[in-house]
Amino acid sequence: MGEPRPRKESKHPGGGADSSPPGISVFFPAYNDGGTIPSMVLTALMTLRKLTDDYEVIVVNDGSADYTAEVLEELAARYPELRVIHHEQNRGYGGALRTGFASATKELIFYTDGDAQYDPRELTRLYEAWGDDVDLVNGYKISRSDPLHRIIIGRLYHWIVKLAFGLRLRDVDCDFRLMRRSIFDTVQLKSDSGVICVELMKKVQDAGFRIAEVPVHHYHRAYGKSQFFNFRRLWRTGKQLLALWWELRWPQLIGRKS
Repeated sequence: MGEPRPRKESKHPGGGADSSPPGISVFFPAYNDGGTIPSMVLTALMTLRKLTDDYEVIVVNDGSADYTAEVLEELAARYPELRVIHHEQNRGYGGALRTGFASATKELIFYTDGDAQYDPRELTRLYEAWGDDVDLVNGYKISRSDPLHRIIIGRLYHWIVKLAFGLRLRDVDCDFRLMRRSIFDTVQLKSDSGVICVELMKKVQDAGFRIAEVPVHHYHRAYGKSQFFNFRRLWRTGKQLLALWWELRWPQLIGRKS
């Protein structure tokens, strides 16, 4: 892992000079993101056209109570590359991600949140770092543009899970990732909450997949509010992390001692 490397001499990452670029599935989990998801979809479509001829955009509407569903249906009617999946009831962030991963059909999968705190145009940064020797490109925030309490909670969360799970990452909770779809032939995810990011990266790391890291920008939230880092959810998140640690990390520690 480390800073992004220069693009190889081949025309497309992971292939020879005459090979076609890989297909890319972009998906966004969306919950009450009606004010931001249209710009995310349109920006993703413009970015994908520069990278490959084989692409799709998927939005998983996770039981939104605002006008997310309506605006997505209007977009889907205009753009055939867009596929919208509606959860009738909210399944949580992890549930939305698992639906997105399972629905993607292309060789590469990129996802980020539908709240516009990341810029889909920076997918190109991840794409340039991907190649034959990289299975997953993980973004890390150059700086965090959140209220002070979220920055503090986020830093504490990062260091706790990094140490507890033995993760070798700059930024565990940066939801800006490009990965091979074939990863999910090995990695099976179960979490329904935001803890899924720890589960994903722990299982990817333990399975020996090769990870590169790329700096990306993080922006202030312009619409809606966070569903994960708030005080009401901290206790529940702690219990979920403990259960995940017991499942994934404790057997490794016991194995070392025996």
